[in-house]
Amino acid sequence: MPNIRFQALRAVLNREIPETKLPSSKISDYFGVNVFDKQKMKEFLSNDAYSVIIDSIDNGVPIPRDMAEQVASSMRSWAMGKGATHYTHWFQPLTGTTAEKHDAFFEPTADGGAIERFSGDALAQQEPDASSFPSGGIRNTFEARGYTAWDPSSPAFIIGRTLCIPTVFVSYTGEALDYKVPLLKALSALDKAAVDVCHYFDKSIEKVNASLGIEQEYFLVDIALFNARPDLFLTGRTLFGHMSAKNQQLEDHYFGSIPSRVYAFMQEMETEALQLGIPLKTRHNEVAPSQFECAPVYEEINLAIDHNQLLMDIMDRVAKRHHFKVLLHEKPYAGINGSGKHNNWSLITNTGKNLLSPGKTPKNNLMFLTFFVNTIKAVHEHADLLRASIASVNNDHRLGANEAPPAIISIFLGSQLSEVLDEIDTSRLSKKIKEENSLWQGIPKIPQILKDNTDRNRTSPFAFTGNKFELRAVGSSANSASPMTILNLIMADQLKKFKIDVDKLIKKGEKKDVALMTIIKRYIKESRNIRFEGNGYSEEWEKEAESRGLANIKTTPKALDAFITEKAEELFAETGVFTKREAHARHEILLDSFYKKLQIEARVIGELVMNVIIPAAIAYQSKLIENVKGLKDLGLDKSTYAAQLDIINQIAEHVNFIKDNVSQMINERKKANVIEDLRDRAIDYDEKVKSYFQPIRYHVDKLEQVVDDSLWPLPKFRELLFIK
Repeated sequence: MPNIRFQALRAVLNREIPETKLPSSKISDYFGVNVFDKQKMKEFLSNDAYSVIIDSIDNGVPIPRDMAEQVASSMRSWAMGKGATHYTHWFQPLTGTTAEKHDAFFEPTADGGAIERFSGDALAQQEPDASSFPSGGIRNTFEARGYTAWDPSSPAFIIGRTLCIPTVFVSYTGEALDYKVPLLKALSALDKAAVDVCHYFDKSIEKVNASLGIEQEYFLVDIALFNARPDLFLTGRTLFGHMSAKNQQLEDHYFGSIPSRVYAFMQEMETEALQLGIPLKTRHNEVAPSQFECAPVYEEINLAIDHNQLLMDIMDRVAKRHHFKVLLHEKPYAGINGSGKHNNWSLITNTGKNLLSPGKTPKNNLMFLTFFVNTIKAVHEHADLLRASIASVNNDHRLGANEAPPAIISIFLGSQLSEVLDEIDTSRLSKKIKEENSLWQGIPKIPQILKDNTDRNRTSPFAFTGNKFELRAVGSSANSASPMTILNLIMADQLKKFKIDVDKLIKKGEKKDVALMTIIKRYIKESRNIRFEGNGYSEEWEKEAESRGLANIKTTPKALDAFITEKAEELFAETGVFTKREAHARHEILLDSFYKKLQIEARVIGELVMNVIIPAAIAYQSKLIENVKGLKDLGLDKSTYAAQLDIINQIAEHVNFIKDNVSQMINERKKANVIEDLRDRAIDYDEKVKSYFQPIRYHVDKLEQVVDDSLWPLPKFRELLFIK
């Protein structure tokens, strides 16, 4: 039987770049053509219906059912005009992917005919089977009912011939079963808290939206090679593979010329994304071979996350047409850069002001410093929750290695801003201050703080980059709603506390600006330990972080404990983002996903080793044995076949080690499977079952180096990493 690896390599060499049909018009001419956006709503809806929808989008006002009927009719007319025959409620269950169930527009009539119909009820709410989605015990398997409900703030779109309607997903009893419901609650809480604080500075501000720009990193691999690697196919990462002699060490791939096949894929992927209203603006080669990045313009956070989830699906579908597979795993290849999803977060008012953009005057700087310092304080108070929000079995491979930030949550500000905060921290505040005095007598004059005033720190999980904070620790395959829900809710909670603290001082007779600066100064002092300007990869930082009292939780099962502490429960209850039941359910779902992914990896390791690796090694060993026998029969001296004997022994040692350790790993897996407590089971998989992965890999990779290349069955890193 021919080696499947070489069949795959031949398929790669015979590839031709598929012809890509791209619009000949400007991007602005086709941007959003497949989206039922505000422009199309205005065209298809009555003025009254349009006003109701805009009020719902901007202010969260519920849409009456009679208006939903008109919207549904108009949406159907628009969609059918573009060839749509079906519709679906598009939602984000706690599987980490998106979900959809398609229904046709048509309904049979009594006379045996059919009509196209799409009711307001069908738009507003559906009842998908919820029995097979993760619920963390919120509902029993036999209780299948769940509801999807229309989210008007995220516009409907068309993929193929299906109208997709973004929705939330809840249980029969109303608990959130998705990522969107908690995010929307957190954004609502943040809006109210931020507006209240904004009124210290500008009474005209009526709304604050969180904005987000998500930089998406990914790898591409030829699909023939992907299909020839069972580990990539089943787990998303290579469980075995010796490092290629050339990888990223020459740093020649980063921002390099984009390979022709990749360029063709990117063009088609971007065109589909732009037609769906995803404002992609940037594309480039990343650091590792076959690693790339795309990034959109900033959007309102709920829409940005919907677009990122949709983008990952578009990338996968378009890649297949170009004979690629998109790898979104955080660490598909050991020894080179992993992939992240950098979340660039800021706060924008209805007046167009970015609250994290420094102004040109001290007064504006004070408004900036208020939100800037409160962000630092929020992360300091709830670093454990932020760490938990980015925890996953995939991200555990990545954090702290090759440009990914460490598991220690810290904040990088840059030298100028650090000096400003230090100056405020050590200053003496005068109670004689006049609110409108630009010199702020008695307070060190705050210098003009410029955008992009400092270099970037790639080792920091949470870095300020001029007018936004960049959460770099989010994994490339993750739904950004999880960390963004946490970030926005802890900010909402912190701003509420800030207002209480400031108002107490004002009631005692302090001038407003003095009260603001007094609390800012206190927060700077209290949150100092979370600020770090140095190298997050260094061993010295680990020691220093420990002395500062900062947690360094490197594995997911223990990081997830933060979701069910008393402190977290109080926070969730205060903001209304999670009920206690929902928080515990998510904790259980994440633990369940963690151990099951390790369970799958352990099974794949066992199958590959026993069915593929060891047989290939023994086949080569047998060839060597025949060779030695032939040389011996010729009467040649033992020294003439010493090298063959040495390789035969090496293979035997590696095979024996691998076989013994796989057997031990299977036994540990069996023990872990019967542990009733889910947290204990996840920890057992992490600490005992997973502990066999690297030793087994080491010996398999050693075999790869000695076994005849023509017999090695798996595509090698040098073949996977360099697109031909």
